[in-house]
Amino acid sequence: MNVVDPVADYLTRVRNAQTASHRHVDIPASKLKRALTEILLDKGYVRRYIDVEDGKQGLIRIYLKYSKDGRPAIRSLKRASKPGLRFYCGAEDLPRVRGGLGIAIISTSRGVMTDKEARANHIGGEVLAYLY
Repeated sequence: MNVVDPVADYLTRVRNAQTASHRHVDIPASKLKRALTEILLDKGYVRRYIDVEDGKQGLIRIYLKYSKDGRPAIRSLKRASKPGLRFYCGAEDLPRVRGGLGIAIISTSRGVMTDKEARANHIGGEVLAYLY
């Protein structure tokens, strides 16, 4: 399968799995996708993840998190920068998602991090996604 935009594919797989109330979702592994998953785990949007060997590039199995009444922990997951229109911001111009209640995932020269971490480190980068 040839994916033009791996970040959009990642976000869509997670969004679709939550809509269907799946317990977990399998995503083809890469360093970028692993970094995105680490952020989701650190911020409490997923329960855990494991690496699954499939004889190829491997899979990331993400165990999704739901509230007691069955609502997903991630309410909105949206792609910001697209292959046809990249969206870059300087450190002082980084977006605030839902007044600081959500997170923006930023790809910087020092790796993938949240908008709050990038602001604290005074670095900008490509805004990959918005999440709350």
